[in-house]
Amino acid sequence: MCLSTAYLNEKEEDKVAARYVAEIRVDGDEVTLTDVMGMDMKIKGHISFVDLTGGTVVLATE
Repeated sequence: MCLSTAYLNEKEEDKVAARYVAEIRVDGDEVTLTDVMGMDMKIKGHISFVDLTGGTVVLATE
């Protein structure tokens, strides 16, 4: 199973938005992250970077 960590604006430990992200949905300027337990987090912004092998997602919120 491939799970990711989502960060806000840059890949820094203090910028973690969600861990163990299993699903990402984009609807306009809203990104919904769903973790492995099924909990959703909605963030205004867009996807700026994804590293599928490294399990990293960076969301631009500015």
